[in-house]
Amino acid sequence: MHLAPRALVSYWPWLLMEIVKSAWDVAKIIVQPRLPISPVMLSVKSTQKTDLGRTVFANSITLTPGTISVEVGNNEILVHALTRSAADGLAGGEMDRRVTAFERAI
Repeated sequence: MHLAPRALVSYWPWLLMEIVKSAWDVAKIIVQPRLPISPVMLSVKSTQKTDLGRTVFANSITLTPGTISVEVGNNEILVHALTRSAADGLAGGEMDRRVTAFERAI
């Protein structure tokens, strides 16, 4: 809870929007009769310097529907994504950059 005031303005609103967008994408997949999924395992680079930063990053990935953190290392996180587009979005690095900026603000 001590992180909430600083993150209230920057990180948490962005994460909430990512969760909503991902939930919408997963819901569209579920209602389609052929379930157009393309499961992918990928390693995502983690630029956080602290355990807390890596934990926030891994939990943010898992909170986003359609992705789950499988294993956390010092410099990367193994992720299972439901679709190739979810994997590509994560591999783009936006979440990593935002969590690293959040980590610096702590």
